[in-house]
Formats: sequence, C-alpha cells, structure tokens
Amino acid sequence: MFTRLKSAFDPYILVLLGTVGLASLLPARGAAHAAFEWAANAGIVLLFFLHGAKLSREAIVAGAGHWRLHLATLGTTFALFPLLGLMIAAIPGLPPIVAGGMLFLTLLPSTVQSSIAFTSIARGNVAAAVCSASFSNIAGLVLTPLLAAWLMGGGGTGGGVHLTFDQVEKILAQLLLPFVVGHLLRPLIGGFITRHKGLIGYADRGSILLVVYTAFSAAVTAGLWDKLPLRELALIVVLCVVLLGVALSATWRLGSALGFARADRIVLLFCGSKKSLASGVPIAGVLFAPSQVGEVLLPVMLFHQIQLMACAMISRAMAEE
Repeated sequence: MFTRLKSAFDPYILVLLGTVGLASLLPARGAAHAAFEWAANAGIVLLFFLHGAKLSREAIVAGAGHWRLHLATLGTTFALFPLLGLMIAAIPGLPPIVAGGMLFLTLLPSTVQSSIAFTSIARGNVAAAVCSASFSNIAGLVLTPLLAAWLMGGGGTGGGVHLTFDQVEKILAQLLLPFVVGHLLRPLIGGFITRHKGLIGYADRGSILLVVYTAFSAAVTAGLWDKLPLRELALIVVLCVVLLGVALSATWRLGSALGFARADRIVLLFCGSKKSLASGVPIAGVLFAPSQVGEVLLPVMLFHQIQLMACAMISRAMAEE
C-alpha cells in the first residue's frame, strides 16, 4: 500500500506548493504584479488553446454513443457535487473562507488526462472516458461560472460572485475562444502536439504555475495567512477526503443502479468523481477578485493531490482483479 501511495504522488504538487511558498515570501507587488498578471492572462489563453488542440475528435466520435453514461457523468459533476458543496458550506461554524473554497471546488468540471489514464489502468471503456471527460471540461466553461454566480452570489460564501459583462467577455476571450481555435487547428498542429507531448506538458503546467503565483501574491498581500491558520488548512484536507470518498461511493453505486457494464461503471467512477485543477485555476482568476483567488484555490490544489493518490490505488486494485 505504501508503494502505491508513493507512486501515486504527483511531484507537480510539490512545485505548486513551492510556488505558493515563493508567493508567500516574495509576493509580486505594484508594477511587478501587473506584469505577472498580464503574463498569467497570456498563459491562460495558451493553456486553453493547447487543451483544444489536444482534444481528439475521433476519440469523441468513438465514445459519443454512450449518452446515458455521459449524462450520468455530467449529473454527478454538476449536480451531485454542487449539492455536496452546499451541504459542506452549511456546516455550522465553518469559516467562510473554507466554505467558499470548498463550494467552488465542487462546481468545477472533471479532469481529462488523469481520468482517461485511470480508466485505462482499470480496464474500463477508454473511448467513453475520453468523451465523458471532454464533454465535462467543455461544459464547465459555461456551467461553472453560471453555477458560481447562482450558488455563490450572496456575498457570504466565497465573497460573492456576480457575472458581469466584463467577466463574460473574459470567459469568451480567454477560455472558450482559444479552446475552439486550438481544436479547429488540430488537423494542422495535431502532429506537432503528439510529437512534442513533453514540451506541451511543460507549457501547460507552467501556465498554471504562473497563474498560481500571481493569484497567491495578491492573496498574501491582502493577508491570506492571517485569515487562514493551520487548523483551517487541516480542516480543508479532512473535508476534501470526505468529499472524495462520498463521490467515489456514489458514482460506483449509481453505475450499478443504472445497469452499466463494469467497463462503463469504471468510466463513471473516475470521470464523475474528480475535479480539474487545470480548469479551476483560470476560471477562479476570471470570477474572483485577485485577493480572493488564492483562497478559493487552496481546496482545489489539495483535492487534486488527494484524488490522484486515491484513484491511482483504486485503478491498480481493479486491474489486479
């Protein structure tokens, strides 16, 4: 078991935590922060352009026929999870900074790459996993901001999210448009993307690091660590573990109740129980004030590592059955 936990640990999370530490010790201020903010926005455009370019149209067509499975995945991602988030946010005495971050986490789309990888390891329906995870990510560009405005718009939880014309414009210009352009250009650049996966991966993750540093610089300057002591960080970890456990159990049982074959239940288990750090970072940057972005991203970062470790162990256990 220890070996599985060790192999499931993503070294990238250490780099992310190191970036948070750097922002805590040396936050960008003034003109430097403005420069980093411009670079972070450019990084977000590049991130979603690459996401669109990596999306395989052939794989989506191959798995598109499993519409009941895809609806079930969307339902758990954008209905069950937000319901659980509201239940967490309603816990008496829960600090608003924790409640807001946990609620935002539950509104995010599913991951793509890791969901497909774990489905493959567990010998599930890989074509359907590609389709479900991709649908979830595309839908999240629209549904996550709408759900955040609806469920976090009161001001008490998460500081209040109110979609303005400028925010909608940023979502279209920074997230949706680059994604669409990248996908349309896939016939021209798909070969390059495939041949240089390592380089593309560095660009992908580097963009996230840039956004994280910029976001936490603003949050630290606004007094993040005074508002979030160590005991509340521990509380976030506990809530993330419980949330993931409930989601894994619910998706597996739902697949059985819907009469899915084992291969499709595996797809629902991994695509329906996970949340995307890659989508959460830029979406938070659009929806929240700079000083709030770091607050809402902490649960996303912690949940990201917990889900990787848990799902890696589960997928390997399924492969051995």
